Amino acid sequence: MSHLTEQHYPNATELVLTARALAAERPELCVLRQVGTSRAGRPLHLLSVGRAERGVLVVAGAHANEPVGGPTALHLARQVVDERKLRHDTSWHFLLCADPDGASLYSSPAPRTLFDYHRGFFRPAGPEQPEWAPSMLPPDRLPPETRALLGTIDELRPYLQVSLHATDVGGSWVQLTKDIPGLAEPFAKSAAELHIPIETNTSDAAGWPISGPGVHVMPQPGTDPLFPSLPEDVTRSSWHHAHRYGGLTAIVEVPMWASDLVDDTSRHPAPQLALHRISRRLHTQAGRVEDILAATGLAGARDEELPADCAPMLRAAHWALGLVPGLASDWQLPPPPHASMTYIHSIDAFGRRLPLRAAAMALRVLDAAGAADEPDARRLERLVAHWCTAFEVRFKARWVPLADQVEHQARTTLAAARHARVEAA
Repeated sequence: MSHLTEQHYPNATELVLTARALAAERPELCVLRQVGTSRAGRPLHLLSVGRAERGVLVVAGAHANEPVGGPTALHLARQVVDERKLRHDTSWHFLLCADPDGASLYSSPAPRTLFDYHRGFFRPAGPEQPEWAPSMLPPDRLPPETRALLGTIDELRPYLQVSLHATDVGGSWVQLTKDIPGLAEPFAKSAAELHIPIETNTSDAAGWPISGPGVHVMPQPGTDPLFPSLPEDVTRSSWHHAHRYGGLTAIVEVPMWASDLVDDTSRHPAPQLALHRISRRLHTQAGRVEDILAATGLAGARDEELPADCAPMLRAAHWALGLVPGLASDWQLPPPPHASMTYIHSIDAFGRRLPLRAAAMALRVLDAAGAADEPDARRLERLVAHWCTAFEVRFKARWVPLADQVEHQARTTLAAARHARVEAA
């Protein structure tokens, strides 16, 4: 696939066209079909390869701002077609884009810098994300994308679901709903060969049991989270849906820009002081964005008053800002004993993302409203540019070639499938 040699993430249409061509090339092995429809009427496509009874479901595009999953899914599909041993006793199913509406609003297919990435940024509010919605909404209010995903799991009953994700700046890590013994070694080997740092203590899995460097196992239901203010409950997400059929889920994260700071396991000399500084900065930056939203009238704007496609962006900006007070309070609490440099750096990155993402999406709304030249919009754009530069400089961010992002994610998926198959046997 030639796009893997370029700094270009294929969009949902390009993914489907490539999958359709593969299905036409090998119709005896491949089936491409629609398994659902988005809120806006866009189809959700599933590409299946192989006929074995036991299967793996690979989910791409659950977060619009993490576009590497699509090319990884197609790379894996081609590999399964070409290598008979991979489909000898396993069928493979690829949900090409779990959130096509969200993908349509993300407009940075070839970012060169973090500023490029954020000028086209979109990530829906938590309840509108297909994987997270079950943890925040009652069953009768789930979005159609979530119902399609859950229905696909019900139909396929995979022994393994792999959800393909990415982080903007940081390292690679894996989250598991159940441990997969043996996965940590090939995961670490792949990361080392491709010069991708392992995020050994990511804030996404703070306080979780660790199976190996960068491999985190989700806590059992009822376990108190380390950051209690966050509204998501991983045990009620779509990731746990495979458990009712004896399966499990692996979430594979790769960085767009790598930072070796997240692979430093040494003990932080003053973690509580560092967290207090991060908390204060988060409060200050979020307040600056909120001030601009108020000055421009966006703070109280209703969906019907906004330009087309802007309502989801503004909802997402408000949702991100709404997380700030609780998180800032969480980070005022005493840190875990022997908190590592990685742990503090991961939280530092998390704290930078929330106001930056809110500002970036608000700026896109102002652009669409024709207010790009207004003083407040220019002020907001300067904030986005400054925060992006500060993020890159602080974390010494270096671009990970798209081919390497895909290769590492694909290798980890294959290793997870191989080792989980042994456990399920």
